[in-house]
Amino acid sequence: MPDAAVRPSRLRLLLYVSLILTIAMAVLVGWMLHWDDQLKLYWHEQYVDSQERAASIWLPDYELALETTLFGLEDDETSGLTWNAATGTLFTVTGQNPQLVEFSPGGVVLRRITLTGFSDPEAVEALDDGRLGIVDERRRLVAVFRLAPGVESLDLDDLATYDLGFDGAGNKGFEGLAWNPRTKRMLLAKERDPQGLFELPFPGEDGAAGILEAWPEQPLLVRDISSVTIDPRTGHTLMLSDESRLLVELDQRGRPLSFIRLLGGLNGLVEGIDQAEGVAMDEHGDIYVVAEPNLLYVFRRKR
Repeated sequence: MPDAAVRPSRLRLLLYVSLILTIAMAVLVGWMLHWDDQLKLYWHEQYVDSQERAASIWLPDYELALETTLFGLEDDETSGLTWNAATGTLFTVTGQNPQLVEFSPGGVVLRRITLTGFSDPEAVEALDDGRLGIVDERRRLVAVFRLAPGVESLDLDDLATYDLGFDGAGNKGFEGLAWNPRTKRMLLAKERDPQGLFELPFPGEDGAAGILEAWPEQPLLVRDISSVTIDPRTGHTLMLSDESRLLVELDQRGRPLSFIRLLGGLNGLVEGIDQAEGVAMDEHGDIYVVAEPNLLYVFRRKR
């Protein structure tokens, strides 16, 4: 009798322990896959009405159109991305061997420009007056310049630079840079500590930059920020997160509107995008993403 009574008790204990372990494993997997971020974004997405959807980028309507390799950059670690409407080309920067690289929308590398004096270039952006800006994360500055045809190298000492502050940020400084043609302001993304988006009123070539302002006030619902870009048609921001493996659309007040997960099996991706480092958007609405070491992805709205 005692043995018979003990067996059900042990069985219940084993079932209880198994249940606890299963729940703990599910929570751990959910945390690793950032389901908490995605649930919050999904919740926000459900409250976007049809009129607001029509006036937005609306990322769920996008799917992968091209996946290719930027040949020759496999040892250089691409980081940051911008679309230059004046040339119809894209620019990225590399951190391992500091360079500014221009390539076609199809991923054909057109030229590589050596960046001398840069410590850790992380972001690049085309301003609407023909200038380009590069953020150096470790030096906590943005360098702004005009890129002439045939130039093979740029020296930081010869360029106009603007201090971004946050002394001691190290490699947790600014990772993203975008230009807002409507407000004539730069939008800068700080990866973490503190994480956030900041606006910088930016002048012409003979003026001084304004004061860095935090924007927006609400939580961004991602674990890090790798890159940002602003849609010239809607004024909305695309925010790329490597750790959350998300691309998120924010409205002009910084509220999340839509998102896509950068995982295999979704939005035309066969495999997920690892180490996504840069996002850009052209005037037609095509979205470009670069990932380390030298991968390019192009997303287009479904026809």
